[in-house]
Amino acid sequence: MEILLGIIVILLVISNVYLMIAMQRQNRKPEINPQIEEIRREVVGLQRMFTGVKTRGIWGEWQLGSILDETLTPDQYETECMVIPGKTTRVEYAVKLPGRYEEPVYLPIDSKFPLDAYLQYEEALQSGNREMAEDAAIVFKNRVKSFAKDIHDKYILPPYTTDFAVLFFPIEAIYVASVKLGLAQELMRLYKVTMASPASIGVLLNSLQMGFRTLEIQEKSGDVWRVLTEVRSEVDNYEEVLLNLQKRLEQSEKELDMLVGRRTRMLKKKLEMLDDTDWQ
Repeated sequence: MEILLGIIVILLVISNVYLMIAMQRQNRKPEINPQIEEIRREVVGLQRMFTGVKTRGIWGEWQLGSILDETLTPDQYETECMVIPGKTTRVEYAVKLPGRYEEPVYLPIDSKFPLDAYLQYEEALQSGNREMAEDAAIVFKNRVKSFAKDIHDKYILPPYTTDFAVLFFPIEAIYVASVKLGLAQELMRLYKVTMASPASIGVLLNSLQMGFRTLEIQEKSGDVWRVLTEVRSEVDNYEEVLLNLQKRLEQSEKELDMLVGRRTRMLKKKLEMLDDTDWQ
């Protein structure tokens, strides 16, 4: 699906650039007007299909959900999650991280798809008009920053959530453009929001997976430690029993030595008395 979306974006950019060049030439060649009009209708139709707010939201949410489903187990994240108690706002996805008192801490992840602003920015770059490119960059950056602010205001509230959230772009091109425009540092500094794409969020989720495994090992280590503690206690008790038994055996041995020695002396005395007796 990521490849398909990337192809769609490329087609839209190429089509728009071609249309713009063709329209610039139409004053010199009026006979190509029907061709230009046909291209324009196709481009507008393609844009209408993939740049509508609702359509973008569906595509982006589907893409993000697919990645989470492939990377995490169902009990490690929630869909349409109300991450902050008492608030009715719900984030598209929230990864459940270990928290205190067995309560999870949520990492909010929200998908945004500013395709129209991105296309305008790419078209401005392709046009070679520096002023137009700068203006389009400002529009694109402001759109992305508005997304980040919205995520910050709605979904970040420690200790119920992490102190940062993730803004997910469903295609790499928008993510790369945002990074090149310096938005990665700016969004983190202003809104505690980090950007992610299908490739980069995989790294983030894999890191979280390692954290899950570490936690599981720690929990199992705790179980093993409890067992070892119990075994040690039993060994201590067993050692105490053995020491007591050893003491009793030593005491019995002393008593036996005393008994044997006394009886032996008595028998010897009796025998000596017999030896002294005159039998004639």
